[in-house]
Amino acid sequence: MSRRVVRQSKFRHVFGQAAKADQTYEDIRVSKVTWDSSFCAVNPKFLAIIVEAGGGGAFIVLTLAKTGRVDKNYPLVTGHTAPVLDIDWCPHNDNVIASASDDTTIMVWQIPDYTPVRNITEPIITLEGHSKRVGIITWHPTARNVLLSAGGDNLIIIWNVGTGEVLLSLDDMHPDVIHSVCWNSNGSLLATTCKDKTLRIIDPRKGQVVAERFAAHEGMRPMRAVFTRQGHIFTTGFTRMSQRELGLWDPNHFEEPVALQEMDTSNGVLLPFYDPDSSIVYLCGKGDSSIRYFEITDEPPFVHYLNTFSSKEPQRGMGFMPKRGLDVSKCEIARFYKLHERKCEPIIMTVPRKSDLFQDDLYPDTPGPEPALEADEWMSGQDAEPVLISLRDGYVPPKHRELRVTKRNILDVRPPSGPSRSQSASDAPLSQQHTLETLLQEIKALREQVQAQEQRITALENMLCELVDGTD
Repeated sequence: MSRRVVRQSKFRHVFGQAAKADQTYEDIRVSKVTWDSSFCAVNPKFLAIIVEAGGGGAFIVLTLAKTGRVDKNYPLVTGHTAPVLDIDWCPHNDNVIASASDDTTIMVWQIPDYTPVRNITEPIITLEGHSKRVGIITWHPTARNVLLSAGGDNLIIIWNVGTGEVLLSLDDMHPDVIHSVCWNSNGSLLATTCKDKTLRIIDPRKGQVVAERFAAHEGMRPMRAVFTRQGHIFTTGFTRMSQRELGLWDPNHFEEPVALQEMDTSNGVLLPFYDPDSSIVYLCGKGDSSIRYFEITDEPPFVHYLNTFSSKEPQRGMGFMPKRGLDVSKCEIARFYKLHERKCEPIIMTVPRKSDLFQDDLYPDTPGPEPALEADEWMSGQDAEPVLISLRDGYVPPKHRELRVTKRNILDVRPPSGPSRSQSASDAPLSQQHTLETLLQEIKALREQVQAQEQRITALENMLCELVDGTD
């Protein structure tokens, strides 16, 4: 009788656990927009969630420690004139977030470390270049201030947020709606999926499709694709019979999949969250009540099922914490922020270990908050892998850092002649003006509150005097 050999893997026993009730975020009106984005973005400092908002689009930003019931008057980030469809934190500045909206614009926001008194309504910069709604945004993994957006006009634009300029515009590549866009680890290539059922690998600086595969998944429903650490492409999609399936592809040999597995029958699009440090991919279906996870290796069948985290409530969206935001002392290898209808619930994935020592094998050096390149270096053709940091002593987020925006004069590109004059207040960087204005607004608002309280106290004192006089 042959014995079945169990595959060796340190991730075989990964288990998920929902946070306790007092660690959830309650009373949040999660957006009801029918768009297949995750509606949630998280980093080591903040949790951002797209919410329902009357007369425009908004999202809420909470510090991670602010668990429990959220005040219904808690300040929002509002500025879009139509629903927000996607949000993404800058990987190189934990206080900067970009939002994309149905109103065709992208806005970049500076979030203060303190809780603002009123709604944040002034973005650092508004990027306008799409003619239809913008449903996808994603930051470049290694170059500072480089942001990609994809819109309903089938157009991908790559921006320099530091100057507000369009670096690249990729049109005529997608004949239909773009469903997903993903950078590879050093930001030299893009993987895109489109309604025309084609999976494309694009070199954005050359403006070329370097490889493509038609009908990676034969169904008509949306596909998703992410790059793996080995340079393969992991995809989720549907069969012709509307069964969900996952695939692994080698871009150099697109004719045949490395692996293709059918999963189940369900309508929800599977959102893949890939962790390159452990080579685990987590699949979260919108409307599902489970998270499935798989390990990708070099041995057949290449995509190995590990386990499923199940709960009772379906998920409306999901946030995925970067590795530097995890608690290494508890052997935490992933943390999700699951959106319900009225709350957000952290789900923690851990590898059980008996030792309290730092587990080197679980935590290789991981991308840190420092960019490896400037935007113009990347545009000139340079590539660089992410700047790595060790998590041995845990990660402490840096203090508040300003995003400086310097808009260039497009009309006059001549170099300035004559001696440079000293910078006047009006020439100060936009971000500095923005900070001064914000502080002045905060001070003014607090003064108004104090004045109102003083008037109230005076009125109460007068009433008290009248009552005393009346009893006499």
